[in-house]
Amino acid sequence: MAQQPLLSLPEFQNVSTGTLVVKEPLNFWGGARVKPKHTKNSEPVFEPATGRVLCDMIPCGEEEVDEAIKSAHSAYLKWSKLSGMERARIMLEAARIIRERRDVIAIAEVANNGKSITEAQVDIDVAWQCIEYYAGIAPTLSGQHIQLPGGSFAYTRREPLGVCVGIGAWNYPFQIASWKSAPAMACGNAMVFKPSPMTPVTAVMLAEIYKEAGVPDGLFNVVQGGAETGGLLCHHPMVAKVSFTGSVPTGKKVMEMAAKGIKQVTLELGGKSPLIIFKDCELENAIKGALMANFLTQGEVCCNGTRVFVQKEIMPQFLEGVVKRTKAIAVGDPLCEGTRMGALISKPHMEKVLGFIKQAKEQGAKVLCGGERFVPSDPKLKDGYFVTPCVLDNCRDDMTCVKEEIFGPVMSVLPFDTEEEVLQRANNTTFGLASGVFTRDIARAHRVAQNLQAGTCYINNYNVGPVEVPFGGYKMSGFGRENGQVTIEYYSQLKTVVVEMGDVEDHF
Repeated sequence: MAQQPLLSLPEFQNVSTGTLVVKEPLNFWGGARVKPKHTKNSEPVFEPATGRVLCDMIPCGEEEVDEAIKSAHSAYLKWSKLSGMERARIMLEAARIIRERRDVIAIAEVANNGKSITEAQVDIDVAWQCIEYYAGIAPTLSGQHIQLPGGSFAYTRREPLGVCVGIGAWNYPFQIASWKSAPAMACGNAMVFKPSPMTPVTAVMLAEIYKEAGVPDGLFNVVQGGAETGGLLCHHPMVAKVSFTGSVPTGKKVMEMAAKGIKQVTLELGGKSPLIIFKDCELENAIKGALMANFLTQGEVCCNGTRVFVQKEIMPQFLEGVVKRTKAIAVGDPLCEGTRMGALISKPHMEKVLGFIKQAKEQGAKVLCGGERFVPSDPKLKDGYFVTPCVLDNCRDDMTCVKEEIFGPVMSVLPFDTEEEVLQRANNTTFGLASGVFTRDIARAHRVAQNLQAGTCYINNYNVGPVEVPFGGYKMSGFGRENGQVTIEYYSQLKTVVVEMGDVEDHF
């Protein structure tokens, strides 16, 4: 009897906060969910809004990882032989299914991740848009023809890599799985995806949707686990490429492991991005931009502009406006439509964020609002991991809260005088993921964008990420790109074919 997909099971119908319990196995390869071979090293996965156990994450061992990769390789041999148009049709069907089931996927994402339902719905929209975008690119993949002397010629073929590994983060579980799988599949590859051990659920839904859309069994597989499972994936000889989203220390380890097999790597790592607000800005937009740069997904966003540099002349007005708007952010049940900030991912992470705020105060920063654990009035949320959004004033460049990635709802505000000075300070970091500038001066906007050492610069906005636009870092924020046309180059390889139309020269 065929397995029922997760989304059609009774427990995923009419979910409200505190009701979802997932008992199904969450590994997926060969076109079906796979029961773990053993339950040792099982870890509880918590619902951030309530602190209750949502499911158990049982990590895959060597035998299971090997099965998943071999299943992917078999699917790759079939998928890579299809034309771009044939692949596109199946990918468009997957995008259609996600679009149709967007709300129920978003609810599951909220239960597992803690972000507000309004944000989760946007994440799922971005996921299907990404798959749709790369479906459009799949039929256009082509090489080049080069004319050589004497009627001879050469041509290039853009070919898939084979089995790619995707390692996801817990802040955008479904979206990251789509961002990695869509370009990989468009190029003719298969993927084995390992979600974060804290958010194991929705990647399996994506796998089931791909199957329903018509991909060969094994083309997109999901293995659960932590660092040990990730290591098995990176070391496996049948893996051609690893795409990792996560922290810098883990990114270094992934790169080191992949290097042993000379595997291609894409790394999307952390950030401590600068947002520069000049006195000639449209102030209301700058305030809204600063909120977008700091408080989406409870501040758990790698490209957030958490170092907010404000020109001294407008600092009082900016602080007044940003504090007023921050205090008004509705924190609470993430499945309520009116909620604008949900719960942090885990209790240890919440305590780490609160520790950063405590340390900032000890180092001289002034808390203008928020920065405390929040207990909503609803009794079912009393053990949730909620923190009120925080604005820190009186910050200096040498403070820990200004130098290190907090990954929580904490905005550090710093004054500046001149463009030259602020550029030097903004670039004085090992990170380089994103940056932003608010100004009405068009020449200054482009000049600042040119001089900021970051993979993305937002002018008069922040944290907008259309799938058509490449995303990735400079410096220790990683390399390679996700989204946009250029990502095709990171999931394919170029073969040169040289054709001699005459006789071989006699050199010997």
